[in-house]
Amino acid sequence: MKRAENQMKLYLPSLSVNEGMARSAVASFVAQINPTLEEISDIKCAVSEAVTNSIVHGYKYESGIIYIGVKYYSDRTVVIEIKDNGCGIENVKQAMTPLFTTDTSGERSGMGFAVMQTFMDKLDVRSHIGEGVRVVMTKKLG
Repeated sequence: MKRAENQMKLYLPSLSVNEGMARSAVASFVAQINPTLEEISDIKCAVSEAVTNSIVHGYKYESGIIYIGVKYYSDRTVVIEIKDNGCGIENVKQAMTPLFTTDTSGERSGMGFAVMQTFMDKLDVRSHIGEGVRVVMTKKLG
């Protein structure tokens, strides 16, 4: 891939109040390349799901840092990376199955990855147990 036109990096504590901050920061950054309202809404939703997964599942019993990196390219491709150093996902393929959740409280729907896949053009999820999860989402703006 070509060299990014612009990029940002953000590190946030894994507090639920920071989910909105992450979503807003990414949306504000991407706004520089004049996305449609639908595109910005899609990006915000996908970021929200990825950050919430890190907070709720990655760092379920502890605190940690969530890394967010965003790049955009001259062809209007946006690449968003969200990474944590939490517990990791035992079976990524299974975790990406709609309605699958490890949450036993009944509060979670198991649709996080499905939402990310719906709103972004490409989703890549990598995980190592005890080391965390790296989610990379790509969207080509119209």
